Amino acid sequence: MSRIEELAAAIDRHVAEDGVHATALPCLQLIRSSRPTAPLPAVYEASLCLIAQGAKEVAMGETRVLYDASRYLLVSVDLPLIGNVTEADADRPYLCCKIDLDRTVLADLMLALPPRSEVAEAPVIGAYPGDPDLTDAACRLVQLLDRPESIPTLAPLIERELLYRLLTGPHGGALREIASGDSRLSQISRAIAWIRDHLAERLRIAEVAAAAGMSASSLHAHFKAVTGMTPLDFQKQLRLQAARQLMLADGANAGSAGFAVGYESPSQFSREYRRLFGAPPRADVTRMLAGGDAASAY
Repeated sequence: MSRIEELAAAIDRHVAEDGVHATALPCLQLIRSSRPTAPLPAVYEASLCLIAQGAKEVAMGETRVLYDASRYLLVSVDLPLIGNVTEADADRPYLCCKIDLDRTVLADLMLALPPRSEVAEAPVIGAYPGDPDLTDAACRLVQLLDRPESIPTLAPLIERELLYRLLTGPHGGALREIASGDSRLSQISRAIAWIRDHLAERLRIAEVAAAAGMSASSLHAHFKAVTGMTPLDFQKQLRLQAARQLMLADGANAGSAGFAVGYESPSQFSREYRRLFGAPPRADVTRMLAGGDAASAY
């Protein structure tokens, strides 16, 4: 059995049902889908996504990325993406592990690495050819779920190994940037975190810029270069996705969900919701629940 097959078997042991599943490891989520899914907007945290079986496509604006068991996905900053499982069935379901990137560990590892003299472009999302060492480390991390008593000791070591291999891989430039406090990518990451933490509040660019350590004009230019959106459009997408989750997971109605994420006008909420998701809130949620897509975001 190959290592990627072992990873698939390990994921399958711990996810009997379709959906996104939290685990005993805070950094690790396991995802399963027994069929292709409709395109679904979701916020992807800075993370590594390794597919063990099946295939998926994610999109951000005009950028589209396809990945499968031969190519892994790396997202360097929190981004609202649209993703859909493209290859899956009941006999060979889509199986994926998502490992969040710890910026503190990345920064610590950078101290042990020789500095890079070149300044490389740092794409914030991309798919890269499979790395046997990376797959091996991810497999060992997921297999720790079979031995929970080993998690406190071994999980931090394997997580550091994974991040080390990412830092020294073809995407090391992007990861060095998010771990470096004074880089543009790190500043935009702080701006994104501020927007997420103050989601229901009126967006004040001066406050976001201050949190990022940038001028307002610089924030606008670099934020759009990284995310493809203005800060206001970014907040809008996050709000609508959060409202959708409240309706799907908690059974909230459209009015209360819109109010909870900062909308004061129900008509504006419904209009913007329909523009993003293609249907009014109630019709969209009914369709999602009937189709079983509610838990297949990643």
